[in-house]
Amino acid sequence: MINIPKGTKDVLPAEVYLWHHVENTARACAERYGFREIRTPVFEHTELFARGVGDTTDIVGKEMYTFLDKGNRSVTLRPEGTAGVARSFVEHSLGGGVLPFKAYYLISAFRYERPQAGRLREFHQFGAELYGAEGAVADAEIIALADGFLRDLGLKNVALQINSIGCKTCRAQYHQALKEYFRPHLSSMCADCKARFEKNPMRMIDCKEEGCKAITAGAPRMLDYLCGDCRAHFNEVKTLLDGAGIHYTVNPSIVRGLDYYSRTVFEFTSAAAGAQGTVLGGGRYDSLLEQLGSKSVPAVGFAAGLERLLMVLSAENTALPDEAALDCYLAGMDAPCREKAFLLAQELRRAGLSCETDLMARSVKAQFKYADKRGARFVAVVGSSELEEGAAEVKDMKNSSSERVKFCELAQYIAKRKGEIENG
Repeated sequence: MINIPKGTKDVLPAEVYLWHHVENTARACAERYGFREIRTPVFEHTELFARGVGDTTDIVGKEMYTFLDKGNRSVTLRPEGTAGVARSFVEHSLGGGVLPFKAYYLISAFRYERPQAGRLREFHQFGAELYGAEGAVADAEIIALADGFLRDLGLKNVALQINSIGCKTCRAQYHQALKEYFRPHLSSMCADCKARFEKNPMRMIDCKEEGCKAITAGAPRMLDYLCGDCRAHFNEVKTLLDGAGIHYTVNPSIVRGLDYYSRTVFEFTSAAAGAQGTVLGGGRYDSLLEQLGSKSVPAVGFAAGLERLLMVLSAENTALPDEAALDCYLAGMDAPCREKAFLLAQELRRAGLSCETDLMARSVKAQFKYADKRGARFVAVVGSSELEEGAAEVKDMKNSSSERVKFCELAQYIAKRKGEIENG
């Protein structure tokens, strides 16, 4: 017996409708904001992530699925969505079109890390990217989209936390202050923090080791080192969020885990999302395209893990839609009747109705049990007398009423009854 690889999960037919609900909610919300879907390859050249995500991140250093293809080229399964969209933006000269460029994606991504609740080695993300707008209103727009998406899902106990990590200019002074603070503590810190000390000391603030967290609690805050432009930008973001009625908390410890971020960073967190709590995170990354060897284009975006969202929806007992039921089941009493039921099923399907018919030569009683398990609202029975008469006996499974309906009028009848039920 071959089992599923560790850190992956089957989404079975009985639960996939919940995924459809989250994905359809994401699409509808993104498109209300004028975002259009983009689809990028599952694997890219490894250099894209090494340069874009950042070689000081755990993703590049420890977690990427990287291998040589048959042409001896190094390729990597995407560990996140932003770098691939950035590559596509440059490669297809999308900056030469109408700006801002607004795109969303629904993807699978891959990271080799210890599997835990809501965090798998193959996971799924909904993300949105906005290119070409450098003003604070773009940051507020992306945060509003994220907030709207979570609201549309019905989540109640999710909190928004925001911060600014400044630009290259003000961050250089901040990095120096961090080094001065952390240097006396380095011997007590984890190996990752010691490595980050030289390359990107701000990443030390994001360490999840308990001993390191106790030390970083007293570290200098980036907010105290913001230059005038970055401070004004952050203040405008807050003003716009206040005006839009989007509640937030300023959290100076948020730095996000990827090297490409600058200025605004944000997270939506929930106590139901496991140890780390984040269900959606993002921010601004004006230097990303420059890191990839292109000209600088301002950009801002976010990504949300679908597995974590589904976990939080369940933990909050959020009202979710039921799985779509069959409109009709066609039951046949014997071989000639099952043949007619099969042909009627095709007519109903062509009319846009969902239906099934017997494929197992079951008894009519067993067919009714199957129809009930599949949630069919109507069962149309074809027996010898019905076959002779040219009409099916249609039973309403909710109230047990029944009505004889001509074969030629069956699709129209089911469609009409379905509409009456949906319209109350």
